[in-house]
Amino acid sequence: MSKKIRHYEEKFKEQIVMLYKSGKTFRQISKEYDVPTSTINGWLKLHNKCGSFKISDSRSESEKELIKLQTENKQLRMEVDILKYAALIMSRK
Repeated sequence: MSKKIRHYEEKFKEQIVMLYKSGKTFRQISKEYDVPTSTINGWLKLHNKCGSFKISDSRSESEKELIKLQTENKQLRMEVDILKYAALIMSRK
């Protein structure tokens, strides 16, 4: 049996965070809205850190640059592999 990934709207996440900040516990909110406590905790951390629920909004400039460089590196490695394969094929002819 596979787990179903659930996606929540921004408004819903904001309401859940506001409920927690108004005094409800993770357990109460989890039970009432059928959202895992770990998910609520993650939303709260993101919201407190950057005021958003998007992980990309909470990244520093150096983290964003690192991700960009890693992506570029991966692309370049694939291109090198393709060129090596093409050179091998051409050398057989």
